[in-house]
Amino acid sequence: MSEPWVMAAAWLAVLAITVSAVLFGQGARMPNRRPRDARAARNRRLGTALSISGPVAVVLLALATATLTDAWLVVAVVAFAAVGIVALTGLILAPH
Repeated sequence: MSEPWVMAAAWLAVLAITVSAVLFGQGARMPNRRPRDARAARNRRLGTALSISGPVAVVLLALATATLTDAWLVVAVVAFAAVGIVALTGLILAPH
């Protein structure tokens, strides 16, 4: 079992990356010009939604998993990486 302050620091890091990812996702807006095809429009909509609400969904899922498994430190590390991956995926799909 790890120290409580280590787990607290890990979850504070998860909270920090989540807040920064959500604020970064707020900048992801739909461009004014029309997309070339329907697939590009769908990818932009998906990327915008993913970059704004995805990090929060990852943290909520991580909290539920940590509560059920009682592996708080491991889940915090995985959640930290998952929030970053979700934010980058949203950026790739909606780069504007």
